[in-house]
Amino acid sequence: MHYTKSWRLLGALIAAAAFHVAGLGDCPCRAAERPNVIFLLTDDQRWDTLGAMGNPIIQTPHLDRLAAEGVVFDRCFVTTSICMTNRACIFTGQYAARHGVWDFRTRFTDDQLARTYPALLKRAGYYVGFIGKWGVGNPPDGLFDYNEGWPGQNQYYPRRKGADPFEYLSPGPDRADRVARQAKEVHLTDRMGQQALAFLDGVPADRPFCLSFSFKAPHCQDGQPAFRQFPYDAKLDALYRDATIPAAPLSDPAFFDALPEFLKASENRRRWELRFATPEMYQHSVKSYYRLITGVDLVVGKIVARLKEKGLDGNTVIIFSGDNGFYLGERGMAGKWFPHEVSIRVPLVIYDPRLPAERRGTRRREMALSIDLAPTMLEMAGVEPPEAMQGCSLAPLVAGAKPPWRSEFFYEHLFQHERIPACEGVRDEHYKYIRFVDQDPPYEELYDLRNDPNEAHDLAGDPAHAGALERMRAKWARWREQVK
Repeated sequence: MHYTKSWRLLGALIAAAAFHVAGLGDCPCRAAERPNVIFLLTDDQRWDTLGAMGNPIIQTPHLDRLAAEGVVFDRCFVTTSICMTNRACIFTGQYAARHGVWDFRTRFTDDQLARTYPALLKRAGYYVGFIGKWGVGNPPDGLFDYNEGWPGQNQYYPRRKGADPFEYLSPGPDRADRVARQAKEVHLTDRMGQQALAFLDGVPADRPFCLSFSFKAPHCQDGQPAFRQFPYDAKLDALYRDATIPAAPLSDPAFFDALPEFLKASENRRRWELRFATPEMYQHSVKSYYRLITGVDLVVGKIVARLKEKGLDGNTVIIFSGDNGFYLGERGMAGKWFPHEVSIRVPLVIYDPRLPAERRGTRRREMALSIDLAPTMLEMAGVEPPEAMQGCSLAPLVAGAKPPWRSEFFYEHLFQHERIPACEGVRDEHYKYIRFVDQDPPYEELYDLRNDPNEAHDLAGDPAHAGALERMRAKWARWREQVK
């Protein structure tokens, strides 16, 4: 359920009142001052890969500190689990059915670009910057005051003639020597971090800023063979060396064997064979994935330290999230695309240093969506979100309000690929309905999330749940028209 504009105003009033109660009215971070915003977006990071989200192995101390001092949304989801389409959702605050970006070539129209959160913040006087993966065609000219964006995926290590920058990842007796050589090179995550510090050093003193930082990590390096899928910073090679990663839920071969043939032949299975096909590959791939995330965490720590050095830490909101989830072997799959929880659930931390002490370190159970991020940043900046935005500002939730909120959302994935079946669905507080729309007849899945949070038991063919299936079908039919 969407709350009204009156709730937006109420949330702002609650936040302002909280700041004055905390005694912040006369300091540089007073509520009347527009905050700076840093939006950090990782690529292919599922929700449970932070220490703050309960992962006992991964090391993310800087992000965990932001979570401990900010607000964590335990149930944040994407409305489509693929990079370019969901990035368009994030920029516009819209479902894909409305913004229409379904492939890697499509750019925003001029009108669409003008209604993205960076353009609206720039119009409101913000100094705006972008670093990293743009994702929606080529990065636009003229929008950003500081622009280090790039199209496509980029490379973790630059290729040089006669050199193989990923050889350090492959097993072999001389691997320690290869790792030592590669550790002398600067990893892409570090290069992007240096750009972020340069941005902060160049911000005009008389303007608020918004920096959108779009990591490549922990995305795989497309086109690489087994053991080279996740090229982490070689300096982190010792991390997790002695850890044993538990097997993924639903990784028993019986779950894959129960899939229909069109899913067994999907791209998800091909990528599983490159990453998780043996216990050795699984341990190597997940540890490499974790090292990429720890590399992100180290950059976040440097950004936070630079904010403090420059006296910007008291009025800079930091938002951290992921562009989609990721299968780590569940159901015999890798990648994303389908609407199972591991594929659509992402971390979301909102750190606002202006919050009073009693609001820090809190967690919210409301369903947050990727389409909520743009209206959240706009409201925090005092900019009215356009009517075309379909997301809801999370600012009132951050401030501690309890407005009427959604109890369900629509999922859509209509990217055209011969080995990635198109699908749609609805998730509510009790059930999830999945519909593979190109199959004839459509192939359906139904899960009871209250009693089966891992989605191990498909109830679509269970007569005892025929009523629930029919209700969820009806919701799907209403939603697919509603989101246009």
